Amino acid sequence: MEPATRRHPEGLFVGLCTLDVIQLVDHAPASNEKLTAREQVVAAGGPAANAAAAFSHLGGTARLLTAVGSHPLGLGIKEDLGRLGVAVSDLAAESAEPPAVSSILVTASSGERAVASTNAQGHRLGPPDDLDVLVAACDIAEFDGHHMELAVAAARLARAAGRPTVFDGGSWKEGTQHLLPFIDVAVCSADFRPPGASTPTDTLRFLREHGVGWSAVSQGERPIMWEGPHSSGTVDVPAVQVADTLGAGDVLHGALAHHLAVQRPLTSEGFVQALHGAAAVASRACASFGTRAWMQGG
Repeated sequence: MEPATRRHPEGLFVGLCTLDVIQLVDHAPASNEKLTAREQVVAAGGPAANAAAAFSHLGGTARLLTAVGSHPLGLGIKEDLGRLGVAVSDLAAESAEPPAVSSILVTASSGERAVASTNAQGHRLGPPDDLDVLVAACDIAEFDGHHMELAVAAARLARAAGRPTVFDGGSWKEGTQHLLPFIDVAVCSADFRPPGASTPTDTLRFLREHGVGWSAVSQGERPIMWEGPHSSGTVDVPAVQVADTLGAGDVLHGALAHHLAVQRPLTSEGFVQALHGAAAVASRACASFGTRAWMQGG
């Protein structure tokens, strides 16, 4: 069966996986201040992991290629993702070191978050022997820019196999310039600043000049700016009462990958529809605290 005809698309997500400890607080603490949180969520996190969870929740089959390890905290991460239907290919399975932990404070009045994490600093991942098999099995591959050596290898194989590739540009990372030539669709946050770029327009131009055919820049509640080979425009973001912005971009990418997985070929109309649909899901995620509550509504 051709990948584009599958009823339930299969997505390969390559990148960061963390353990997120999320606290809802009245305000960010001052020096030496202790706070009692209103609520707490402990869950698997990271851009690629959250995107994979969203993709799975929306009806796709998601596989996450990442580093977790055999530490008890890592086992909890895998169990959490497993409950969400995400299969994990752990390239650090023999490591007994703790996984990356993200400590996150969400301010109740605004939904804004503050994050501290080691991210992917503890692991350098090379491509596994079965990477070509994993790529061939997917309908779409998404990359968050972490574990760059692995990402470039997987994106190169996906391009050769005719699988569409999506890039989640949260921030500019060393080596991103080597990944972009193998990316079909890049959706970046306003914080993604390539060399020489200071505005979303600059970012879109940089992506175009580096071989990305379809690109967009998200700006929170402001319209998403997008550009394709022959057209450009904006997509409005649905207005919601924001409770928590954590993971909104990750959900956006998971939903976008789900929309794009079965489009052959990609058109301006299809890209805009995919962005509209993904923005609606991401906005819904912002209306509740944590990275899981939005899934409970269906």
